[in-house]
Amino acid sequence: MEEEIKLAIEARDKAYCKTFKVGAALKMKSGKIYTGCNINNQGIQSICAERVAFAKAISEGEFDFDYIIVVGGDTNADKLERCLPCGYCRQFMSEFVKSDFKIYAYYDGKLDCFSIEQLLPDAFNL
Repeated sequence: MEEEIKLAIEARDKAYCKTFKVGAALKMKSGKIYTGCNINNQGIQSICAERVAFAKAISEGEFDFDYIIVVGGDTNADKLERCLPCGYCRQFMSEFVKSDFKIYAYYDGKLDCFSIEQLLPDAFNL
């Protein structure tokens, strides 16, 4: 997972955000990796790093997801903080992944792991 962590950190560096930068690396079962960063503007049209990575994969016709790594932290600090997907991202991801899909949060040399079901036990599914 070292490569994915590195790519998530590099994606975070590209974030367009004034307060809290986030980067994500979405690993496909094929081995391909899609990255994303948060893009926050003054309006309500902001998008999170996780959804950017998913949108890139889906727009390329990829739907066989393995796991995602998320990194984040204050824009003015080099230190990463524990960062998990927001509720909107959790619901978005749940549409495309199985209940055991893994979400990793990398920070301070630690790697926490959760399933989407743990983070969103009662997802809205039709």
